[in-house]
Amino acid sequence: MKREIYNQYKIEIVRMFRLKDGEILSKTKRRDIVDARNMLYYLCATRPMRVRDIQEYIKEDGHSIGHSSIVQGIKSMSDKVDNDKDYISIVKRIEGCVI
Repeated sequence: MKREIYNQYKIEIVRMFRLKDGEILSKTKRRDIVDARNMLYYLCATRPMRVRDIQEYIKEDGHSIGHSSIVQGIKSMSDKVDNDKDYISIVKRIEGCVI
């Protein structure tokens, strides 16, 4: 069940950030892609999903990410959501698209 929610979040974030399918989990440090990836971590964590589960889903998608990188991404996005109304709006729209 949590895997399906992760997949739905990923699809909606890719669509909203106008990324290509595989870009969200790529190793790039391009700001738009990093923000999208951090948004994925943040939404999963607030669902709530354990960081270990998020890490496992990403591994199943053929990528690897460290536990601390996910935690840092969640913190980074949490700060943005707390301080930027645009991010609050994006979070609400994505959450509305997911069961």
